[in-house]
Amino acid sequence: MKERLRGGLFPAVPVPRREDGSLDGAAQDAYARWMAAQPVAGAAVWVHTGRGLLIPPAMRREVLRSWRAALGPERLLIAGAGAPVTEAQYDRHAVRMAEEAAAGGADALLCFPPVPHHSEPGKIVAYHRELAAVGLPLILFFLYERAGGVTYTPEVLRELLALPGVVGIKMATLDSVITYQDVAALIREEFPEQMLITGEDRFLGYSLLLGAQAALIGMGAAVPAPQAALVRAAVEGDGARLVALTRAVDAFARVTFRAPMEGYIRRMLWALADTGVIPATATEDPDGPPLSPTEREEVRRATLALAALPDAG
Repeated sequence: MKERLRGGLFPAVPVPRREDGSLDGAAQDAYARWMAAQPVAGAAVWVHTGRGLLIPPAMRREVLRSWRAALGPERLLIAGAGAPVTEAQYDRHAVRMAEEAAAGGADALLCFPPVPHHSEPGKIVAYHRELAAVGLPLILFFLYERAGGVTYTPEVLRELLALPGVVGIKMATLDSVITYQDVAALIREEFPEQMLITGEDRFLGYSLLLGAQAALIGMGAAVPAPQAALVRAAVEGDGARLVALTRAVDAFARVTFRAPMEGYIRRMLWALADTGVIPATATEDPDGPPLSPTEREEVRRATLALAALPDAG
């Protein structure tokens, strides 16, 4: 599993939805087929970008089916597992989601942070043990609190990284570079066998320089080729290419990953429409904030600029 992760870009993919919130099945299948032709190592479904904890179970299953069919056995399919914070049986709901992922052909789980247990280290570890019992490899998820995450202490991280079945950790701290640096150092010094996976859209290049060996990012959902090239440049030690691609990808990130941060999902859908992957009628995000027409044009310009790079394919 770790060898299949190493050096790869794994887009966290959104769900093409119509104005009424329903799934556009044709757009979904077209998107998955298009992504399968890109230089990505797989994809991540049911995660934050795909509103995995909010979409109905039937839609969740259809999304998983579509991606599994498109990616085939060669690419990794990672599925989120967790529960809404209002769920009374939080852990059990998360386990059911993990079981659905396994039954639908997922290769690994990305574990949503157990927000109700944020102050109880024992329950945090027990939650991850329950997910591990489903039998799929686990990717831990260190998500910043404003996005519904938990700030794991170094002591909790040590316990989690030592659990059987854990293959690595995705870091998504947004603007806490210090936190990312500290966790990267912990893995480098104490858990070198574990995979550091960056989820840092806003400092992707730097996060790779700090030791990340793969990227699982929402930004990869659109125009993934130059982002995949950036990951490869870092892993292969191609400094000049890393710097050039970082400048281009950062320009895209500054437009698509900004306040209101929850708007990034709609912005990714817009970018997919701007590059002809999905129709404009399939760019709704019912759970996201309203965005202005001015911002719509800014996203279009940034998307087309990144897509014009030779590395965009």
